[in-house]
Amino acid sequence: MARWIPTKRQKYGVAIYNYNASQDVELSLQIGDTVHILEMYEGWYRGYALQNRSKKGIFPETYIHLKEATVEDGGQHETVIPGELPLVQELTNTLREWAVIWRKLYVNNKVTLFRQLQQMTYSLIEWRSQILSGTLPKDELAELKKKVTAKIDHGNRMLGLDLVVRDDNGNILDPDETSTVALFRAHEVASKRIEEKIQEEKSILQNLDLRGQAIFSTVHTYGLYVNFKNFVCNIGEDAELFIALYDPDQSTFISENYLIRWGSNGMPKEIEKLNNLQAVFTDLSSTDLIRPRISLVCQIVRVGRMELKEGKKHTCGLRRPFGVAVMDISDIVHGKVDDEEKQHFIPFQQIAMETYIRQRQLIMSPLITSHVIGENEPLTSVLNKVIAAKEVNHKGQGLWVSLKLLPGDLTQVQKNFSHLVDRSTAIARKMGFPEIILPGDVRNDIYVTLIHGEFDKGKKKTPKNVEVTMSVFDEEGNLLEKAIHPGAGYEGVSEYKSVVYYQVKQPCWYETVKVFIAIEEVTRCHIRFTFRHRSSQESRDKSERAFGVAFVKLMNADGTTLQDGRHDLVVYKGDNKKMEDAKYYLTLPGTKAELEEKELQASKNPSVFTPSKDSTKDSFQIATLICSTKLTQNVDLLGLLNWRSNSQNIKHNLKKLMEVDGGEIVKFLQDTLDALFNIMMEMSDNETYDFLVFDALVFIISLIGDIKFQHFNPVLETYIYKHFSATLAHVKLSKVLNFYVANAEDPSKTELLFAALKALKYLFRFIIQSRVLYLRFYGQSEDGDEFNDSIRQLFLAFNTLMDRPLEEAVKIKGAALKYLPSIINDVKLVFDPMELSVLFCKFIQSIPDNQLVRQKLNCMTKIVESSLFQQAECREVLLPLLTDQLSGQLDDHSTKPDHEASSQLLSNILEVLDRTDVGPTSAHVQLIMERLLRRINRTVIGMSRQSPHIGSFVACMIAVLRQMEDSHYSHYISTFKTRQDIIDFLMETFIMFKDLIGKNVYAKDWMVMNMTQNRVFLRAINQFAEVLTKSFMDQASFELQLWNNYFHLAVAFLTHESLQLETFSEAKRNKIVKKYGDMRKEIGFRIRDMWYNLGPHKIKFIPSMVGPILEVTLTPEVELRKATIPIFFDMMQCEFNLSGNGNFHMFENELITKLDQEVEGGRGDEQYKVLLEKLLLEHCRKHKYLANSGEAFAFLVSSLLENLLDYRTIIIHDESKENRMSCTVNVLNFYKDKKREDIYIRYLYKLRDLHRDCENYTEAAYTLLLHAELLQWSDKPCVPHLLQRDSYYVYTQQELKEKLYQEIISYFDKGKMWEKAIKLSKELAETYESKVFDYEGLGSLLKKRALFYENIIKAMRPQPEYFAVGYYGQGFPSFLRNKIFIYRGKEYERREDFSLRLLTQFPNAEKMTSTTPPGEDIKSSPKQYLQCFTVKPVMSLPPSYKDKPVPEQILNYYRANEVQQFSYSRPFRKGEKDPENEFATMWIERTTYRTAYTFPGILKWFEAKEISVEEISPLENAIETMELTNERVSNCVQQHAWDHSLSVHPLSMLLSGIVDPAVMGGFSNYEKAFFTEKYLQEHPEDQEKVELLKRLIALQIPLLTEGIRIHGEKLTEQLKPLHARLSSCFRELKEKVEKLYGVITLPPSMTERKPSRAGSMVLPYILSSTLRRLSVTSVASSVISTSSNSSDNASSRPGSDGSILEPLFERRASSGARVEDLPPKEDSENRISKFKRKDWNLSKSQVIAEKAPEPDVMSPGKKTQRPKSLQLVDSRLTPFHSPSPLQSTALSPPPLTPKATRTLSSPSLQTDGLTASVPPPPPPKSKPYESSQRNSAEIAPPLPVRRDSKAPPPPPPKARKSGILSSEPGSQ
Repeated sequence: MARWIPTKRQKYGVAIYNYNASQDVELSLQIGDTVHILEMYEGWYRGYALQNRSKKGIFPETYIHLKEATVEDGGQHETVIPGELPLVQELTNTLREWAVIWRKLYVNNKVTLFRQLQQMTYSLIEWRSQILSGTLPKDELAELKKKVTAKIDHGNRMLGLDLVVRDDNGNILDPDETSTVALFRAHEVASKRIEEKIQEEKSILQNLDLRGQAIFSTVHTYGLYVNFKNFVCNIGEDAELFIALYDPDQSTFISENYLIRWGSNGMPKEIEKLNNLQAVFTDLSSTDLIRPRISLVCQIVRVGRMELKEGKKHTCGLRRPFGVAVMDISDIVHGKVDDEEKQHFIPFQQIAMETYIRQRQLIMSPLITSHVIGENEPLTSVLNKVIAAKEVNHKGQGLWVSLKLLPGDLTQVQKNFSHLVDRSTAIARKMGFPEIILPGDVRNDIYVTLIHGEFDKGKKKTPKNVEVTMSVFDEEGNLLEKAIHPGAGYEGVSEYKSVVYYQVKQPCWYETVKVFIAIEEVTRCHIRFTFRHRSSQESRDKSERAFGVAFVKLMNADGTTLQDGRHDLVVYKGDNKKMEDAKYYLTLPGTKAELEEKELQASKNPSVFTPSKDSTKDSFQIATLICSTKLTQNVDLLGLLNWRSNSQNIKHNLKKLMEVDGGEIVKFLQDTLDALFNIMMEMSDNETYDFLVFDALVFIISLIGDIKFQHFNPVLETYIYKHFSATLAHVKLSKVLNFYVANAEDPSKTELLFAALKALKYLFRFIIQSRVLYLRFYGQSEDGDEFNDSIRQLFLAFNTLMDRPLEEAVKIKGAALKYLPSIINDVKLVFDPMELSVLFCKFIQSIPDNQLVRQKLNCMTKIVESSLFQQAECREVLLPLLTDQLSGQLDDHSTKPDHEASSQLLSNILEVLDRTDVGPTSAHVQLIMERLLRRINRTVIGMSRQSPHIGSFVACMIAVLRQMEDSHYSHYISTFKTRQDIIDFLMETFIMFKDLIGKNVYAKDWMVMNMTQNRVFLRAINQFAEVLTKSFMDQASFELQLWNNYFHLAVAFLTHESLQLETFSEAKRNKIVKKYGDMRKEIGFRIRDMWYNLGPHKIKFIPSMVGPILEVTLTPEVELRKATIPIFFDMMQCEFNLSGNGNFHMFENELITKLDQEVEGGRGDEQYKVLLEKLLLEHCRKHKYLANSGEAFAFLVSSLLENLLDYRTIIIHDESKENRMSCTVNVLNFYKDKKREDIYIRYLYKLRDLHRDCENYTEAAYTLLLHAELLQWSDKPCVPHLLQRDSYYVYTQQELKEKLYQEIISYFDKGKMWEKAIKLSKELAETYESKVFDYEGLGSLLKKRALFYENIIKAMRPQPEYFAVGYYGQGFPSFLRNKIFIYRGKEYERREDFSLRLLTQFPNAEKMTSTTPPGEDIKSSPKQYLQCFTVKPVMSLPPSYKDKPVPEQILNYYRANEVQQFSYSRPFRKGEKDPENEFATMWIERTTYRTAYTFPGILKWFEAKEISVEEISPLENAIETMELTNERVSNCVQQHAWDHSLSVHPLSMLLSGIVDPAVMGGFSNYEKAFFTEKYLQEHPEDQEKVELLKRLIALQIPLLTEGIRIHGEKLTEQLKPLHARLSSCFRELKEKVEKLYGVITLPPSMTERKPSRAGSMVLPYILSSTLRRLSVTSVASSVISTSSNSSDNASSRPGSDGSILEPLFERRASSGARVEDLPPKEDSENRISKFKRKDWNLSKSQVIAEKAPEPDVMSPGKKTQRPKSLQLVDSRLTPFHSPSPLQSTALSPPPLTPKATRTLSSPSLQTDGLTASVPPPPPPKSKPYESSQRNSAEIAPPLPVRRDSKAPPPPPPKARKSGILSSEPGSQ
């Protein structure tokens, strides 16, 4: 068989397709997975994905793209390192990390962040491919790297990932190779950079000025990019467009013109420029950008005829003004708008000819004022007018351009914006220099502006149309070709022709052109202007000659260039031949100024000059501006440069140099410096020159220090090192400098000295370079020690200066401190470094204490930064001084320490000491440690966390600790004099470390910094731990507090969030483990060792250390857990042995408390529970005494953990409040059993809050009641744990209990549990009355109680339904699995809603359809099955209510509350099914559930603890059904008798349901089933029951009689046919029943045989309550007639005041006691309507029985003996008052619970349904309306509409009254 071959080259690759493994041996891959390949075989590779190294498998090689990689550690442990650039690897890892987060953002619907990340990811992917392509040139790659790292850093910050720290090249810093201080600074820089980037992006979004300002601060030069898209204008001739930048406030042009030549066809003249007309206006400085307004202006010049409409005969080629276009671009320049795509429209404003305007004014002046701008106006005023005008009537004509501001000078712009600016882009320069002049920038531009002229008409009647032609000539009169540039974008022209204004006497041109001539030509050249009149007639125009000439020379006689500004030129006659000869006219004055000067001279000496007859009266003005790096207009500078030829003026020129403009000097920097040193050297006999030259040199050096000329620093340096050659200059310069410093007190010298100090660095460079050259030429011997002495002398002078009182020369002292260190690196070259160090030490020491502190520290910082400090022997000298100074600064007693400067100095020292190339540092670190470590610590302790310097000090502290070797630590401890000092030091160190760990100084995302801190702290803690064990261990020297602090610190360290690896992403986790390992293990093992070292001292740490050790053991790191959990056993053992109690209660209590806190805080897991139990059991079982108690404890802790973990899981992950409540109760019960009242109470309140949030006020009250039960009514003080978080500020238990009771009562009131509220209020009242005598409180309490009583009778209280819920299957959590719970529903909650609510909690559960208990298969299935059905509560009345006529409202409470038993009935068949009659075999299975606690309680559900099942035979079922039907008819009839306003519909339905022959009340079925010989033969024992059933049928007749009578009274028209049918049907029914089962009539005389009832008005109460309560069979006895004697009975009844019922009974007596005579007028009084029941249509709040009849309205007979159950005896109804014993008790069937539970009202629709169709109940849930209304407490039978809705909608308006249908019997 072929073998797999280990791969050699194919080691590393990327999946380029998804691969789904089809077998176990294969490895599934997704696109982008990187794989490490181990072996290959026939097209397959074997290896693993780097994301999951544990799973190896095979995959096809075609799916893999191989990449370069290096392999390390061959064989088993080989690892691959990709061969890509580090940046590419970082990119790859970043993209992978982001992809995971991106997906999460999508899932969590964080749209904006998702989009941002998407864009960033796309950018990175694109850049990555660019880098990988390898095609980028070096500089572009470097740029791209910057962009990539900036983007990565920004993205990481946005996503809250760690900050990546890099070196200057963008590579990630290795913390091991970097000093702590450098690392800290790198973090700061990175953080700041990202902040700026974020701010910048924000401001771009908000279009703020911030962005612009940010740019201004970093960039000094800008360009404005203009892309000219189109020009729309109806000209019909060619045009020239001159675009420039203009400042409207100063009416000046900022830039030269950009020229576009536009053809008459509406396209550019040069067709190749179509769509490529772009220019950059460069050299704009930030001062230009902050001008308040900048406009982009365009002047449009028409090239053609004089007037547009002129014909062919007319002159063409004239340049005529046509119009302007202006746009305000301030927003773009200020950076508020930045959209290079946006096209801006610049409207066009035409300029009209003068004549045209005059004509219009003649015609229209009466009508309009003219808005037309005349062509004779100067261009600037035209522009200003257009800018001022808000609207331009442009008629759609104008320019389209797009604009963008580009930061940088021209070269930068071309590089950074190569997509916009290329070689074809026109460059329009600023008219002036940029803010920063670059040395290499050679420029020689002369800008000439034609301003205006005034020309005589001559012989013409109208003014001339003047055209100026301008050209450049040399002194020979030769024309310079192409020297004039009208605008950027075109070559130069030799002749420039101006615009012609039509008949304007004083034309104002304002046309600027650039004259560009080589520098050497300038001296020889001049510009000539020729003036000519242009005629519009071509023929005449040809004959016109030039009528005038003017010229201007570019160089003055003294060698300076033509001054900037305006020049009035002399216009000479042009028709003179001589005027064309340059040699001739150059002898004449060119400007008016020269002319006047010559005339002045002439007046003194007439023979010299005669004014030329050739000059004219015409005037002509131009302006010039020279932007040249080689021409100077400054006489003084020129004088200095040519000093030899003019030696008498040297002094003057040297002084004047200070006034020369910097730009001029900089242009001639080298020449100027040469001149200065030449003067100094050649005039060495005269000392005054030395001073002047020195000052001039200082001036030049300071000039170059200016930001504008900062780029000339290199020029200056190049000069010093390459061109400077004065070997003796050092003598003179140092002499002058010494003189200045020595005479510092001379006020006249102060300014000069200050300037010299500022220039000290370069001055010394000159001095030192001069000295170096000198030594090179002459060697050391020549001047002996003279130079060194001058340096010493200088320092002495400085020391004297520093020692003077502060007030004097503070500015000079500051400058000395600031600038003196800058000379170190240069002086060191020619002066002994050791001596230099000593000189600097003396210099620093010469400053008096507390003076110039910051400057002094900064000065020392600079010394440290110099190369002096890097030499070990110099450090020996300097370091003691520096530590002294720092020590003084950081001293506790220092008044105002300068933290910023101190930290700066300290950081720099430490950074140098961390380097490897600076000689031995160990002794120096020791010095710093001894002198400063403690000071630094104290500074950190005392400093606020908000201080900006805290980070830097902590970095210094880490640096010191990191640079200390082990020997340093032990040496340091030995430096303390006393033991107490060591204790103090260790204490403050431990406290400080703990504080720094607890409150991070560094941001969370500074991962590298935090980990470095951790690593250093870990080492330090371990070092100090050794001191602990050595010095503070034995009995005598044991320091409890110190050890305690150590343990707490170690635990704080171990639990620090930055070390909890499992909370990080996999990528970050791997990174940390690889670099730092898991530090938790190291410190954890150390804690364990330290604990075991304690020996007999351990008991001192119990219980205080239980919590910290618990935190250690909870770390999810198995080895650590195994190592540290045994400490618990050690603690148990320790307490057991040493506490003297022989137990470990302290430990146990503490552990329970702490476990509770920790687990709730999110720590601990299932594995921990298992491990803890296992290890504790192992240890305990081995122990002699702890075996039993320890084992019990282990199980106890395990069960606690289980409860707590359940609780936590539910609280965190489960939205469902129910599950939270369950878990809370489980935990509660645990603590109750353990008698941990403190925690028990805490959880009680959590439960209370959960209930309160869900508005379960009743349950909240029961929960609080548990707290109240822990308290007594006594004056004992409250122990703190009894007082829970919000349980008021009270002192005694009594006060607390009272407060709790008040809260509980208010909750019971909200939950409508007034009975419970009354009970508590009675208990509270007793306390008020007889203990605290708070009568006022008692009064208000009783008022409340009165209200509760009233509410019970009057207020509406919907009764909750109860549901049984079975949770089957292993998929449920343990506390639900295979258990049945009874739930108390919410108000009006129907089963459908309830089961829906359950299913949302368990979305995976399957709802079971049957109600039978499930089999084992379902119980053991891994799924979740839910079974849910309605159950009936079984009422348990308090004994005091038994056999008493209790009002329905009171009873209703007990029907649904204080219940613990519930029943559910399910019909089933036994035996053969009889097709004729199914009733004979219809049995009922009744299941009774008993819950663990009564309802309501602290939860809305309890588990069913007992379940019993019984069967009810068909006959008993029939009897039950019949009773219920009778009861129902009785109730309904009586309600109608009482309340005539009730709607008759329910009654109609009820009656027709029973009387209708199709149904016949269902008893025809009973007849077939039970009243047969066959049945009695088979069931002889049922004889009595059959009789009972017959009597119940007979009893129905009188009830129905009454019903039909009332129905007749209440008839409406529509109901008449129904009533007729009912009556006839009933007659048939009555005959049949009376014939078969006897007549039960209720005649007036009350006989033995004719049972009657006294007080039938109260009957509903007795009937419903008694029957219900006693679950009595014979509901049948609801007989509604009463005998005539009943009235006597009623009135003579004891306790009856005859109140309401008297008249009623009398009336009854007279009318044969038939209810039908109930007088309507008594309606209002006797209405018992409005009784509350569970239905929507009751009036919202209080449905109240206005006055319930007295419960004892009954016959005395009834009073005396209320039978156990109203039984029927011997086929006749027992008269109520007859005391005869009931014989048939035996016959009563088992108590009927389910049907009996609800209100009488509609005894569950089940029966309603039955009576209507078939008697026995159909299987539950088979019909829609059953489940809904089986217990829906309807009073009257519901209307058909409402049959099947669970929570009925409000009734139709006409049935409004039926809302109040309820009368007691049915009320609920």
